[in-house]
Amino acid sequence: MERPGAGGINSNECENVSRKKKISEEFEANTMDFLVDMPFATVDIQDDYGITDEPQINSERSKEKERIKSDRVKKRKPKRKDYQPNYFLSIPITNKEIIKGIKSLQNAVIQQDKRLAQTMVRDGSFHITLLVMQLLNEDEVNLGIDALLELKPFIEELLQGKRLTLRFQGIGTFKNQVGFVKLVEGDHVNSLSEIAETANRTFQEKGIRAGESRSFKPHLTFMKLSKAPWLRKNGVKKIDPDLYEKFVNHRFGEEILYRIDLCSMEKKKQSNGYYYCESSIVIGKKPIGIQELINEALHRETMGLKSKVKQIKELLLKPETQAKIRRELFEGRLINNSNPANDVIFGTTLT
Repeated sequence: MERPGAGGINSNECENVSRKKKISEEFEANTMDFLVDMPFATVDIQDDYGITDEPQINSERSKEKERIKSDRVKKRKPKRKDYQPNYFLSIPITNKEIIKGIKSLQNAVIQQDKRLAQTMVRDGSFHITLLVMQLLNEDEVNLGIDALLELKPFIEELLQGKRLTLRFQGIGTFKNQVGFVKLVEGDHVNSLSEIAETANRTFQEKGIRAGESRSFKPHLTFMKLSKAPWLRKNGVKKIDPDLYEKFVNHRFGEEILYRIDLCSMEKKKQSNGYYYCESSIVIGKKPIGIQELINEALHRETMGLKSKVKQIKELLLKPETQAKIRRELFEGRLINNSNPANDVIFGTTLT
């Protein structure tokens, strides 16, 4: 056996070196496993975290690389989980020709694969989404209503009395997971995009969390695989283009922008299948029948009542109003106490 210090290796030192090497390898392996489980696991982990086989010679260059890589990772972080949109601005689709065409499309798909019946958007729910947002309470909903009302004069100024006609033709998908009817390209799309941008800015200026990361792409959804998650277990992971082949160039019709609604994603839908609507703005005029006229009149009355209730609520919340109510109630109590034989109840009025 060779003595330590005489050029040989002490067995204890050898064991320590081996243990350190093993710990180092386990740490690196555990670190890689942890990174793979992160949301950004699809990116190249070695490139982003500087895990390389070559030593870094230039420390300044190394720090700069790390800074750049750190910025890249931050950009890939998902949106904050506390932002979950629950309201949206909707342009309802009411043209019977368009609705009939979509129903024919849906039936054609279902005939080829009955499992997809549950992925279809139901009657009455067809719409174009202008903007999504998060409204957490009644006060924020009222802010949303105010923001919607502010959009009306802007849209009317943009259109200058002209009708905004939306033409639908052909089929498209988002990653083969969502099927939609395409909006034909043209000036009308530019106008719609400008309205959407203004809506986004208007809502955010009121402190409402609105919008989404992807760019605005108006579309008319007719099916979503996410409505039937069990399909993935049955091997249906994408929408087969052959299912809607006959409708690739189909002209579905035109919808005139007439109304924009502030709708809830969570509240119970209306009896006609359309979303719960908090408020609406009407743009221009549209030829409608007797029943539509009645419905529109009722809708306006409802919106008017909501507005009055809101005004009354705001009035009652003012300190001077509350002080006046307390003063009149107190004075009335004194009058009653001073006349015990008097059984007349004095009411108080708010002027």
